Amino acid sequence: MSNGNWRSLAKQVERVETRLYVEESLQAGVTLGLDHARAHFLRSVLRLKRGARIAVFNGRDGEWAARLDALGKGWASLVVGDRRRAQEPGPDLWLVFVPIKRARLDFLVEKAVELGVSRLQPAMTRHTAVSRVNQERLAANAREAAEQCERLSVPEVGEARPLFDIMGDWPTERRLLVCSERGAAEPLSVVLQTAAGCAQAPWAILVGPEGGFARSELDGLLKLPFVTPVGLGPRILRADTAAIFALACWQAFLGDGATRPAMRET
Repeated sequence: MSNGNWRSLAKQVERVETRLYVEESLQAGVTLGLDHARAHFLRSVLRLKRGARIAVFNGRDGEWAARLDALGKGWASLVVGDRRRAQEPGPDLWLVFVPIKRARLDFLVEKAVELGVSRLQPAMTRHTAVSRVNQERLAANAREAAEQCERLSVPEVGEARPLFDIMGDWPTERRLLVCSERGAAEPLSVVLQTAAGCAQAPWAILVGPEGGFARSELDGLLKLPFVTPVGLGPRILRADTAAIFALACWQAFLGDGATRPAMRET
């Protein structure tokens, strides 16, 4: 590569912006103070300097350009500039999943966020191999994934609860696709094809534990009026693979996978 091409590539790399999720309301001219963790990230991990450009979003007001106004040890402030993108609603899609081991769970949360879920709900079942779920860690992983993938929102992360406690509080208008490797179930693609035109309705996907649902659990789920069992093909998939596959299929048939991304405001 020539020196000119290297310089061009370097300029492109310099233009890449860090995105941060913030809780505060956003409007032009507002100064935001960052907590210790995010200030440390900007100063010690990214090694940004005063004047660096940041993109900020809060899930309500769209995405805004911001400038790193001041930076010290354990503190930082940003000045908000112009809005880059207006807030747009994302898919109303929940993922209910049974917790798995830490590294694969981190991967599952990251990919689910990238695939547009609006809520992550851990569910405990008879065959759940993990006894404790760190909700704060899941929420932090979800926030970081949203920052990386240019989402304008961060999904809610529910507290881990027994599966049928969750079902007892379930909003009946939300259709639940239960990924099942047992019994007769229509292929997921067939179910989604027949549901064409229902993309605006609330949906959810449930993926079971590595050992599968207990027979009594599956029987109980199939009695619920909002549940549709679906098959994911001839192979037994790991729990994280099954979740990603199901989410990707839903996005392809009913979601935003084929839509044009929002244009940035100038």
